[in-house]
Amino acid sequence: MKRIQRLLAVSAVAAVACSDSFQPSVSNVSGIYQAQSFTTTDNAGTHDWIVAGASLELLLTPQGTSSGQLVVPDTTASGGFLIALLIGSWTLTGDIIKFDQAVDTFVRDLAWIATKDRLTADQTLGTGTRIKVVLTRQPL
Repeated sequence: MKRIQRLLAVSAVAAVACSDSFQPSVSNVSGIYQAQSFTTTDNAGTHDWIVAGASLELLLTPQGTSSGQLVVPDTTASGGFLIALLIGSWTLTGDIIKFDQAVDTFVRDLAWIATKDRLTADQTLGTGTRIKVVLTRQPL
């Protein structure tokens, strides 16, 4: 009988350990995020923008405002960088974050999934380009 009780106890602990208890809320999603990965895939192949020198940083406040910066190298012959200031607001519905920003970038076009200390987006836009981004929360 003790063996069955131990087995049940171990099973209960394993079930709790495997469940994702994170429930996104404005308070536990607010913070500073930085791109860990940022790739696009189209007919020409996959491009790793972090390796190319891109960066993406976002600050999400508990009041629903957002600010940050997207820096992407210009891959045309003219060179340089595209720099977009990401000032606006954000909303959380379930585990999905949407951004409302004046500047027109993919950031506001994607549905971002909020998990513990991470925001992820993986969508194919109308242009046929697939964008995959992982942002990780930075310690304060």
